[in-house]
Amino acid sequence: MGRLRGCLWLTAGLVVALLAGVVAFVTLSRATAQRQAPVEGEQAPSGPTVQVVVAARAVSVRSALGLDDLATKEMPVEAVPEGAVAGIEDAQGKVTLVDLYPGEVILSQRLVDPNTITGDGRYALILAEEQVLMAFPAKDLMSQSRVLKPGDQVDLLFSLDMPTNRVGAVTGAPAPGSQGVDQEKEEQFTFNLLQNVTIAAVVAEPGGDAAGGAPFSLLLTISPQDALVLKYVQDAGGIVDIVLRAPGVDRPFEVEPVDVDYVLNRYQIPIEAGR
Repeated sequence: MGRLRGCLWLTAGLVVALLAGVVAFVTLSRATAQRQAPVEGEQAPSGPTVQVVVAARAVSVRSALGLDDLATKEMPVEAVPEGAVAGIEDAQGKVTLVDLYPGEVILSQRLVDPNTITGDGRYALILAEEQVLMAFPAKDLMSQSRVLKPGDQVDLLFSLDMPTNRVGAVTGAPAPGSQGVDQEKEEQFTFNLLQNVTIAAVVAEPGGDAAGGAPFSLLLTISPQDALVLKYVQDAGGIVDIVLRAPGVDRPFEVEPVDVDYVLNRYQIPIEAGR
């Protein structure tokens, strides 16, 4: 009798344990399904995905896209709009035809390559109303190194010989210490002529490959007044060097013009008395 009672208790214990396991399994399955369920209003990804390029921040129309403007995102194949750009390198340097908003998929039909030549032989460039397009010789070392690309922001540094004794532009008075000084004496000055200039296009040597040929000229988008200043310094025989800014940096740099006195004072170079 006692043995029978023990068997009954053992059987009851096994049944209870089995029921507990079933309940735990069902509860865990429901919790997992709830975690994997999409949030209301979201579309659950289905099938394979592809990478697309999106706007990392708001970009205004007629802007050249830089690295800071672009990001990548995985999207379901069926949700990718026609013309979506797949790689950042395919959008960098292109000019926007519309305003872009953060997270917006970038479409190739909404971009224009500033180096594209249209049917009439002209470059497909877009200018703001207050700007002009100026061709600048690509003779400096940076240009010849083939580093510069459309959309880059650059500064133009010039060295130019200027008279050391000029009549003041405002007062009309001679410069201090000008008495007895040779009016024809000149001295080299080096200065930052234009800052934050956008390269609209890089033109290859005539008859060369636009993609890989040696650069012949840079097409710059600048104000009409800056264009006149640049032409004057060029015509006066100024020597130019171009420096490339970091992506997204458009603030003005505080720099001083450099002459021989600046170099002597900065580096404490001794000179003989009377010289």
